[in-house]
Amino acid sequence: MTPHLAALHLAVALDGAGWHPAAWRESAADVFSARYWAGLVAEAERGLLDFVTIEDALGLQSTLTDGADDRADQVRGRFDAVLLAARLAPLTSHVGLVPTATTTHTEPFHVAVGIATLDHVSGGRAGWRPQVSARSFEARHFGRRAFPPLEEVLNRPGGADLSAHPHVRELFAEAADAVEVARRLWDSWEDDAEIRDVATGRFLDRDKLHYADFAGPFFSVKGPSITPRPPQGQPVVTALAHSRLPYEFAAASADVVYVTPHSAEHARAVVEEVRGLSADLRIFADLVVFLGTDAARRKARLDELDGAELVSDAAIFTGTPAELADVLLEWRRAGIEGFRLRPGVLPYDLEQIARGLTAELRGRGAFRHAYEAATLRGLLGLPRPSNRYAEVS
Repeated sequence: MTPHLAALHLAVALDGAGWHPAAWRESAADVFSARYWAGLVAEAERGLLDFVTIEDALGLQSTLTDGADDRADQVRGRFDAVLLAARLAPLTSHVGLVPTATTTHTEPFHVAVGIATLDHVSGGRAGWRPQVSARSFEARHFGRRAFPPLEEVLNRPGGADLSAHPHVRELFAEAADAVEVARRLWDSWEDDAEIRDVATGRFLDRDKLHYADFAGPFFSVKGPSITPRPPQGQPVVTALAHSRLPYEFAAASADVVYVTPHSAEHARAVVEEVRGLSADLRIFADLVVFLGTDAARRKARLDELDGAELVSDAAIFTGTPAELADVLLEWRRAGIEGFRLRPGVLPYDLEQIARGLTAELRGRGAFRHAYEAATLRGLLGLPRPSNRYAEVS
């Protein structure tokens, strides 16, 4: 009899036709179709996955470090992730929806309202992945700030360690303030501020709306929000982190961190470092995955079509769902609590995750048989936080 194991958390990261730049040449996906995205989130929900993330950025995809390239053989362009998630929310009932929204060049008030709206229309399944943008070509889309070319930053003392550069540290400090503003705005309505008392003609209790009153070097936000407090109280904030500076940002600002170890030993070291900063963060590991008995052949063909072998910040796995299950369980023993898998090709590798991998893990007692909570916080075992402004009775 298979011993009972605590269930793993599983998420998928959705981006275009998949995480391989030549994925669109294997897939018939129309990445600018609402039906395509609806099919992806429906597949994730059938697989009982915790949530999906949706990638976004403030510039076109590019093979260059900082600037647009002239390639026409890779996917370019994407939908706005927050708007797309709101479109998908009524089509799902359990899976969490976690869009990316960049903190650089955008106002936290707008993002806070967008994510709060997503939480309402999804019934409490919203999250947010804040992301910084250090690229000068993205800054030029807005014209309010001038950034040094990223190549210059990388050539300064500190090299490829972006966290060593004051420019990048400032962007993370700004991101931390943006999350704090959003969290205050989400709390600026108490849960019972909307009363709809027809007899007295009072729609809301004005005493239960509060000013955020945030003033810092990057933002000055009075509040309150225009949107009532989200069903989760605080939507789930997640962050991708590769090194100490983003680990610190995640520890201070996020509920879930995505890390990128390349082995079980590396995972153990990353977990130890993150746990030294926060005991409460949920630690997920990212993996790019190509699944099936022909996974290696498929990836090699895509590499050939693209003209280069795929490289990634995350480890790249090719193999069967059973072999991937072995890796996930080994990394869990190193302290990883969940995984955000990046399908190499959509929808094929997503289907392999949602059908093959989940069945394999379920057979080993390591994955759920049904959704056990109605909200994303509930699925992740995160409590619903109290409102910072409400009076304690």
